[in-house]
Amino acid sequence: MRATQDCQKSYADKQQRLIEFNVGDNVMLKFSPWKRIIRFRKKGKLSPMYIRPFRIVARVGKVAYKLDLPKELEGIHSTFHVFHLRKCHANDASHMPLIDIEVDEQLNYIEQPIEIVDCKEKQVRRRVIPLVKVLWKHRKGSDAIWEVEE
Repeated sequence: MRATQDCQKSYADKQQRLIEFNVGDNVMLKFSPWKRIIRFRKKGKLSPMYIRPFRIVARVGKVAYKLDLPKELEGIHSTFHVFHLRKCHANDASHMPLIDIEVDEQLNYIEQPIEIVDCKEKQVRRRVIPLVKVLWKHRKGSDAIWEVEE
């Protein structure tokens, strides 16, 4: 019995990882809707897995951290286990305010092209596909991407 337990423990230890954060780090908070309460505006499979970055205020014990939560989340306890937190690697400059996002009636994100930067043709076997490099409004990452001319 002891040999079997040691074998199972060795398998479990390989998958464990030590997660630590420092006071002042920004972390994303993992949440799951509890008892069908929708707290973060989305429901179903499109609901976010992690919500916005929060700053760590203090460390509580070995595996818990206290977060600086805004007033909208004052009904939630501010101390979370380390497995509910993920390191936030994004900087504040890449954060897009929700006010600037335009959504239509079917809740589709509306992107607006600003200008066409460049044109080229791509040869695919016997076809020639015209491509244009479009600069988009509100696109994260690279500002201009190649699209089909249509």
